[in-house]
Amino acid sequence: MKLIRYSDPDFDSELIGLAGESSLFDQGIEERTWSIIQEVLNKRDEALIQYTHQFNGFETTPDRLKVNRAELLTASLKATPGLRKSVKEAWQNIRLFANKGLRKPWSTRNSHGASVGEKFDPLSRVGIYVPGGTAPLVSTALMTITLAKVAGCKEIVVCTPCAKDGSINSSLLYAVQAAGATEIYRLGGAQAIAAMALGTPTVRKVQKVFGPGNSYVVAAKRLLFGHVGIDLLPGPSEVLVLADAGANPEYVAADLVAQAEHGSGHERVWLVTDSKPLIKTVENCIKRNIELRDRKQAIKASLDNNGAIILVRNLKQAVAVANQLAPEHCELLVKNPRSLISSITTSGAIFVGQYSPTVVGDYVAGPSHTLPTGGAGHAFSGLTVDQFQRRTSVVEYSRANLKKALHAVQDFAQMEGLDGHGASATIRFGKTAGTKLTKTKRDRS
Repeated sequence: MKLIRYSDPDFDSELIGLAGESSLFDQGIEERTWSIIQEVLNKRDEALIQYTHQFNGFETTPDRLKVNRAELLTASLKATPGLRKSVKEAWQNIRLFANKGLRKPWSTRNSHGASVGEKFDPLSRVGIYVPGGTAPLVSTALMTITLAKVAGCKEIVVCTPCAKDGSINSSLLYAVQAAGATEIYRLGGAQAIAAMALGTPTVRKVQKVFGPGNSYVVAAKRLLFGHVGIDLLPGPSEVLVLADAGANPEYVAADLVAQAEHGSGHERVWLVTDSKPLIKTVENCIKRNIELRDRKQAIKASLDNNGAIILVRNLKQAVAVANQLAPEHCELLVKNPRSLISSITTSGAIFVGQYSPTVVGDYVAGPSHTLPTGGAGHAFSGLTVDQFQRRTSVVEYSRANLKKALHAVQDFAQMEGLDGHGASATIRFGKTAGTKLTKTKRDRS
C-alpha cells in the first residue's frame, strides 16, 4: 500500500490523485457498452442470446432465459437450515430499516388556505441487477429486492448472470425468491441493463433499474438514464478506516483486506491515521492476514493498485481527508467515535467503533449496502426504500382560496407575458377567456 504523509510537499496533489476518476469513467468501456446497447435495441432477444453465449458460454433460446418454477423449487429444497436462518435474519433487519424509511402522504394549508401535499406510490415494475461473477452476492439480492417489496412494487424483475451450463447459484436463487422477486432472468452485464431499460419480447421494460455491478453494468445504467430511471452508479467497493493510536491493528488490517477481497482490482482501500506506530503494525498484520485468505492474488492486486495509508497531523485533518475522498464505507476506530459522526458528511455509510466492521453493513445490519463510490458520496446517498416510490404533489383550491391567489397569479402572468395563464384563473370569476389582464393595484400604486 502506498504511504502518503501530511508532511510531504505534494500531499494535497496525492490526495487528489487518490480521489481521481474511477473505473466508472473509462471511455473504452463506455464505447463498448454503447455498442451492446445498440445491439439489444436493434436485435432484441437475438442480442441477448448472442451475448449470453459470448460472455457466459451458455447457448440458449429466448424461452430459456427466464428461470422456471422447477429451478426455484430445487433451489429451495437445497437451502440448508443455516442458510434459511441467516437469510431470514438479514431480511428481517433490512425490512425493519426499510419500513422506517417509507415516505408517507402528507398535506398542509398554504397562505391561501388551500390544501397542498404529496402522495407516494410504489413503482409498479422495477428491475434489479444482482452481480454474479466470481461470487454469488446473496446479500445484494436481499438488500435490493427487499426494499422493492417493502415499497409495494408489484413486479420485481431480477437479472443475474449464469454459469456455462445456464445454472445460477442455488443459494442466490433461494434468496432472490425469498426476498420477493416475481421474475428472474439468467442475464448479466450491460445487455441485462439494456433489456430491462429498453424491453424485448422476453424481458418487458421496467420503470427503474437498481443494483450494483461491474464497470459495464454501471456504464449501461448511465447511458440509459432517461430511457429508464436509475438508482445510483455504485462501482468497485471502497473502505476508509479512520484510526488513532488506540485502534486494534488486527481489526484495521482485517477490515482493509475484506474490502480488497472483492476481486475486480479496482477496489479502493484507505487507512487514515495520526499514529506512526500504528502504520507499521498494520502493514505487518495485513501481510499475515493475506496469507490466510482464499483470494490472495485479488487482494494483493487491489492493495497494490488502489491501497493507501495516509498519515495525518491530527483527527481534524483525518476527518477532512475522509470528506475529501468520500468513501463508500467509513469506519471510525478511534477513542471516541461518536464525536466524529456529525463531521463525516460525504460517506455512503459510517461504521462506529471497533465492533462495527463494514462486513455487518455488507450482510446483516439493515441499511442497504448499495452505496455511492468513486467520489459520488459528495452528492449522492445510498439506496433507500423511498427510491422505489413515486412522489406526486397534490393541490386542492376552493373558490375562496383561488380568489386569495388571484392577484399573485395575475402578476406572474403579466410579468411572463403569458396572458392565457392568467385567464385560466380569472375565467372562474365571470371573466371571459379573451379578457386582457389589467394592472393590479400594486402596479398602479
